Amino acid sequence: MARETILVVEDDENIQQLVGYNLAKAGFHVIYADKGEQAFDLIRREKPELIVLDLMLPGLSGFEVCKLVRKDPKTRNLPIVMLTAKSEENDMAMGLDLGADDYITKPFSPKILVSRIKAALRRKEGLAEEGSEGRKKGSLTIHKITIDPNRYEVLVAGVAISLTVTEFSILELLARRPGWVFNRQQIIDGVRGYDYVITPRAVDVQVFGLRKKLGEAGRYIETVRGIGYRMQG
Repeated sequence: MARETILVVEDDENIQQLVGYNLAKAGFHVIYADKGEQAFDLIRREKPELIVLDLMLPGLSGFEVCKLVRKDPKTRNLPIVMLTAKSEENDMAMGLDLGADDYITKPFSPKILVSRIKAALRRKEGLAEEGSEGRKKGSLTIHKITIDPNRYEVLVAGVAISLTVTEFSILELLARRPGWVFNRQQIIDGVRGYDYVITPRAVDVQVFGLRKKLGEAGRYIETVRGIGYRMQG
């Protein structure tokens, strides 16, 4: 079986070596980019399974790279793990809002980094397996929102919208049990896996971004104060 390729976009050589060593030790094939522009060339040529992306880059910033990756239909579902020295909550929120699948601050534990990357890849593989299993999970329509897990497609009133892996997973989780209230931990467990570590704030950011993309239909995702979220029945 071919090793999964991870693209590390980081201009600090020491961080590159630290991340690369631990990913290679975990069995991944690692490629590197020092700048955002170089990253796009590697994405097209090497087709990595995941990107580890620093925010503070020369030229295009990590935020800009993330935004462009999510805009391209060929790469919009590519998992992105942001790795940066910026630890402020606003930076984390902005990164997740732009479509990052995870956010890790420096200094970091290599073991945790590898664990987060594996979790993001498992989620991606899980969606692919659902699609390959035919009708095990069929499409559903609620409030003019049509979700097709086999095609990884969401239509709102017949118009296709682009969601990240996490946004798609949250929407499907809520839509399959309308009226059911999910607390933030249940959402984390449902879309990421039980070994995933993330703050409730990150869940709120993902739901905010999902509502925004759904437009008027976003109002059907209700906030249950003090508990979590539900899809209106």
